Amino acid sequence: MRKQFFKEALLAVALAAFSSTAAMGQSSEKKEAIDWLKDVSDRIELHGYAQGGFNYTHQDAEDKGTFELKRVLFWANARITDRWSFLFMHDFSSVVQEFYTDYRFTNNKALTVRLGQFKNGVSLENPLSPTSMEAIDVYSEGVTYLTGCGSDPLMGVQYGRDLGLAIFGETNDGKFRYEAQVMNGQGINKKDGNKEKDFIGRLEYRPVKGLNLVATGQLGRGHAIANSPYNPDIEAGDNYKRNRWTVGFDYKSKDFNVHGEYIEGKDKNTTSRGAYVTGAIPLYKGLEFVGSYDFFNFNTSLGMDQHKVIAGLQYWFFRKCRFQVQYVYKSAYLANGVFTHGASNAIMAQMQIRFDYSKRK
Repeated sequence: MRKQFFKEALLAVALAAFSSTAAMGQSSEKKEAIDWLKDVSDRIELHGYAQGGFNYTHQDAEDKGTFELKRVLFWANARITDRWSFLFMHDFSSVVQEFYTDYRFTNNKALTVRLGQFKNGVSLENPLSPTSMEAIDVYSEGVTYLTGCGSDPLMGVQYGRDLGLAIFGETNDGKFRYEAQVMNGQGINKKDGNKEKDFIGRLEYRPVKGLNLVATGQLGRGHAIANSPYNPDIEAGDNYKRNRWTVGFDYKSKDFNVHGEYIEGKDKNTTSRGAYVTGAIPLYKGLEFVGSYDFFNFNTSLGMDQHKVIAGLQYWFFRKCRFQVQYVYKSAYLANGVFTHGASNAIMAQMQIRFDYSKRK
């Protein structure tokens, strides 16, 4: 009887010890899973925005009006280590925009290497996000044409991005920034069309608070995917010299923001050049006046010049979210002294919604 009691007691203690160990193991596994999820969430930043609205245009006695969904972008930035990160960006209204990895070699921000697909460094405006630009149609005519954002028929729509390698960094407490890129030169999601690469350089200097001076340049050779009315001596399939250079400034203060730039490019024997100035003046609690003047000559030999004026309002109703309404005038288009189409007048309205999520402080 006593032996049986001791056997049963010993079995109960063993079962209790086993169940306790199993519970501790399950608890430990659960804790490890929670810690892993927390570590992942701490290392990933999520961002996204959408821009859409309504455009009304009057040109050559014809009226057009349409609702537009311009951009719906989402991107994730994963911090693999304190020095190594990866970014993926997709535009749900078009195609994959960016995918690249960064590795910082120095303890400070002096030297970082980037490999993948990302924005080229030509011009002050091209690297900037559309969510920070004052104009609804975003970039100036010269930047849109010469950086591959969309209006150069020789290269097609590149969204200002390319595949390649970049090194960049900051020194002197962020007052000086440099960037050097080696790119395919063919644009977004495309293999190189020739054996040459494009070389791009960018320098930024901030002499005083709020002021940024920017100079950029590009040496390369393009591979034409189509003919262009701006360059009659280049045909589809041709490889041609494709160089650019720009100088610009950006100034921000509590009283007003303004940026401007001179931009010039050469495609084979054709020179294009232009300049713009764009700014915003705060009026009252999130309400701002926006204005811009933009001039660009697509072919200086043929006199293909165009002027654009923008005036409007934007209201920031929550952080990076805003509503915009603008009047846009484009002058009659000249080609070799002959008007190819008349002036256009447009009323544009746009809503912008943006979010940024990060657990990092």
